[in-house]
Amino acid sequence: MPRNKKEAVVVLSGGQDSTTCLFWAKKRYEKVYAISFDYGQKHIKELECAKAITKKYDVEHYIMDLSLLNQLAPNSLTRADIKVDEDAPKVGTPNSFVDGRNMLFLSFVAVYVKQKNITDIITGVSQSDFSGYPDCRDVFIKSLNTTLNLAMDYEFQIITPLMWLDKKETWELAEELGVLEVIKNETLTCYNGIMGEGCGHCPACKLRKKGYDAFLNGKK
Repeated sequence: MPRNKKEAVVVLSGGQDSTTCLFWAKKRYEKVYAISFDYGQKHIKELECAKAITKKYDVEHYIMDLSLLNQLAPNSLTRADIKVDEDAPKVGTPNSFVDGRNMLFLSFVAVYVKQKNITDIITGVSQSDFSGYPDCRDVFIKSLNTTLNLAMDYEFQIITPLMWLDKKETWELAEELGVLEVIKNETLTCYNGIMGEGCGHCPACKLRKKGYDAFLNGKK
């Protein structure tokens, strides 16, 4: 059966990176679907952002229940009794790293994509600004892409528009796409669940602000 290359599915958290990818995809495909995941995250307001953005910009949106992920490994994004590390550890991964998250997200999306005869899956992971998360690396994405192809005998294509962009360049892409204010004001990147500029002190907010400041400085 011929593959549908006119449609794509975006993994959408409601944060800066995935929302930028959503608009990137809307420029390139006739129809875009968005899939978000409820995994018991403390910053669950990101799903409200995802719902609002997809409704406002006419994107078909689904939220999948992945609450089991909350039970598998302790981390600061899903456990109220664990405070998010404000600085990256010298050894190991940050305590905000959720083991298996991107692997599971992309695997579930792949099952959905195959049923629609679509091949293209778009995700906002970045190795340039990956915060120490091993499942944001290019080698992982390529490996999983091969595994999914073999597992379902289907030619998936996992596309990562931000893989080699840092946060400054991601802001530049948002401006190029004409959605800078949308990304700045309507997304939620903060691990403490505060929209826009966020709390200012969690790792996600620091990275976002550092990139935005560099973006503004580059325009002077």
